[in-house]
Amino acid sequence: MPVPGATDLLPVPGVTDLPPVPGAGALTDNLTAQAHELTVAGLFMQADIVVKSVMILLVLASVVTWAIALEKSLRLRRLKRDVAALEAGVAARKGLAVAEGITGLPRLAVEAGATEWRELAAEEVGERRDRAEQAMRLTVTENLREIERGLPFLATVGSAGPFIGLFGTVWGILNSFTAIANSQDTSLAVVAPGIAEALFATAIGLVAAIPAVMWYNAFSTQLGRIGARLSTAIARLANQIGRKKLVEAAGELRRAAE
Repeated sequence: MPVPGATDLLPVPGVTDLPPVPGAGALTDNLTAQAHELTVAGLFMQADIVVKSVMILLVLASVVTWAIALEKSLRLRRLKRDVAALEAGVAARKGLAVAEGITGLPRLAVEAGATEWRELAAEEVGERRDRAEQAMRLTVTENLREIERGLPFLATVGSAGPFIGLFGTVWGILNSFTAIANSQDTSLAVVAPGIAEALFATAIGLVAAIPAVMWYNAFSTQLGRIGARLSTAIARLANQIGRKKLVEAAGELRRAAE
């Protein structure tokens, strides 16, 4: 007994031979082209002139950030080595002769103190010691201030970078919504590229800002520690040269009394 509707399950002649839907190939090519455009270069090239300017600005800021980071890293590494040499010389109680075995900023500071010490030979020992210590501290402060150049730029990029990227994102999304309103098409294929371009600006802003904040904090901490180490070494060196002069003066008085 035949099942009702069973004939509907039988293959219909000619169904597999239907012609292709007109425009299906063009639609596939268009979707493929849109997928290919969702790349870094594609997102940049399709962006608005304002969004492009924001992206270029952030990329340049990121390049400068890494250049400053490289320069500061090398410079602080040398400075740490010089400070360690100064600390070793002070621990060995070499006095002002410690300048012969050190280089860089510590040497400049010790030489400034030695110059002040020699020029005030007619003054009392306490006055000479204080003036020599002050000269060394001033030299350290001036040179550390020069080393700090570039850190304000890192702070600016770290704080303003995300907001600059966000500005590009907002601008790009506004353009995308305007294009959607004009085309009256809200499909994902139409909306996605514009929003992706806008969000790409925020991504670049974060890429520029995060390393800038990290480098700024690292360099600020290192400079603070180096400054504290130099301050301690200078105070100990000033005490050494003052004590040495007092010992020499006491010896001369003792010899004169004899």
